[in-house]
Amino acid sequence: MFNADAARRWLGGVLLSGITACTSLPVPRVDESSLSSHAELTAVGFFPQEDHQCGPAALATVLNASGVTVTPEELAAQVYLPARQCSLQVELLAATRRHARVPYVLEPQLDILLREIAAGHAVLVLQNLGFSWLPVWHYAVVVGFDLPQRELILRSGREPRATVGFGEFERSWGLARHWALLVTPLEHLPVTADETRYLSAIAELETQRQFVAAALAYTTALARWPGNPAARLGLGNSRYGLGQFAQAEEVYRELLAQQPTLGAAWNNLAMTLLELQRWDDALEAAQHAADLGGASEPAARDTLAEIRKRREKM
Repeated sequence: MFNADAARRWLGGVLLSGITACTSLPVPRVDESSLSSHAELTAVGFFPQEDHQCGPAALATVLNASGVTVTPEELAAQVYLPARQCSLQVELLAATRRHARVPYVLEPQLDILLREIAAGHAVLVLQNLGFSWLPVWHYAVVVGFDLPQRELILRSGREPRATVGFGEFERSWGLARHWALLVTPLEHLPVTADETRYLSAIAELETQRQFVAAALAYTTALARWPGNPAARLGLGNSRYGLGQFAQAEEVYRELLAQQPTLGAAWNNLAMTLLELQRWDDALEAAQHAADLGGASEPAARDTLAEIRKRREKM
């Protein structure tokens, strides 16, 4: 990444002068009905950006705000690509998961960003401080807003409290495709979380075997969406991954009481009962999954074979 301070001075003094001399940047409309006039997260820390290191600094800011103690220097090895002198979004997402947090990419709307700030959640944003044909990529963290002044407050570069107008921000953010990352404590959901998209983000923790974090995140999600079968299935899978087989059985049975034809839940219940060495119950559950057919049938047939194999060895 370019040095943000230098980029601002260069762009503001040279490149943008040709634009702003004759016209002003359009100010995006904001629905103010659910917002206070001011909000600022003064408790969010600040890490001055070293040259080209805005990615690690911005990620350290939101991770620390979520309760993870980490420095930009520790993150640099995980997210910074020296050959390209930048940090890619995919690296930031992966590093967030490695620190047992759910990385949630916000929908690309200023209203949504402001609502998260009002709820106490700092938001990491990607900006293009240049042009589409001459990009100057930069990560910053939005920590506040002032509606009467139409300004945002950012931790940016070497500025602990940079202010930028809505119009200027919308231009730089829009040129970066309105990419914004939210990292919250696992006990807190984004106030604007989309049910399907957030559960997909939690599922990525499972693939990284972050079962403790995934279980807590699914439990939090179920408090908001108690009837969601994917969240309950994910919670059961996380309990299974932790070796908490009795708890996993309980979760799967709760799910099957709601969704009795869900083959994946029957198969996972069978695998859990297998670990508990309840052979007959495991065979019954796996057979039920197989009889339901569908996408889960091949896995259920494999589970049946595994149950019989392991029972014979006892």
